[in-house]
Amino acid sequence: MSLKLKVDGKDIPMNEFVEKILTGTVVGAVTSLKGIKAEWKTIEIAISK
Repeated sequence: MSLKLKVDGKDIPMNEFVEKILTGTVVGAVTSLKGIKAEWKTIEIAISK
């Protein structure tokens, strides 16, 4: 799995530890939702304020 983080269009570099923490958190939360198939391919999240 890989994770890309962008803030205001700028790519934010992450070390392996941070990437694993964020990936695990997002995948764990999303796959626990009803209707999400085990064979998902892409998860996209956009946050705006």
